[in-house]
Amino acid sequence: MPLLSHLSEVRRRAAVSAIAVVIGGIAGFSLSDAVIAAAAEPLAHVTGPSITGLNFTRIGEAFDLKFKIAVTLGIVIASPVWITQIWLFLVPGLTSRERRTSMVFVGLAVPLFLGGACFGWLVVPQIVELLAGFAPTGSTTMLTASQYFDFLLKLVVGVGLAFVSPLAIIALNAVGVLSARSVLRGWRIALVVIVIFSAAVTPPADLMSMLIIALPLCVLYVGAAAWTWVHDRRLARRARSSG
Repeated sequence: MPLLSHLSEVRRRAAVSAIAVVIGGIAGFSLSDAVIAAAAEPLAHVTGPSITGLNFTRIGEAFDLKFKIAVTLGIVIASPVWITQIWLFLVPGLTSRERRTSMVFVGLAVPLFLGGACFGWLVVPQIVELLAGFAPTGSTTMLTASQYFDFLLKLVVGVGLAFVSPLAIIALNAVGVLSARSVLRGWRIALVVIVIFSAAVTPPADLMSMLIIALPLCVLYVGAAAWTWVHDRRLARRARSSG
């Protein structure tokens, strides 16, 4: 396919994905008040030093916050669309066997992304309670709404994307680019990447929160490595039987 045709295809797929995100964002904006209330709810159950709740420190901060939530929800709600668009862009360059395999990956990518986003949301109360517990007795913890939701939204979307990443390993192995031996030998690099990512989406110097995120990602990596090992052994048996 000529370069101009590739660029045109990219623009078309990106436009469809952007429209889906915008539509999801409109729905997300209408849900933003409910999201703010649900996200602030764990703060009421923190034991120990008192927490004043969410504080808006400037006039337009509430609107900016709702806009951020709308964009994040738009990405999450539209995930079936933009993941499918990525797959459709790759399909013309795949063989019929690779297309069937990739359809399975797309079917798994959507629930993995949504499951990761839900996991990120569910661990927020534990992280909040853990960090708030370090405040001295009798002190008051002041939370800026923008900072709190920047952390929350980064965590939700970041963990959602991270849960999809093992599929990339499986896909590369399925098309013969990455062997199971390379995946197993690269566990140290994978561990470093997981730790760096977990540190990036959690508050600074919060080792426990980082471990909460890193452990399921390590499990997913081990699962992907196990799949590649089984797949390569199956291919080796077929090669021996045909030879």
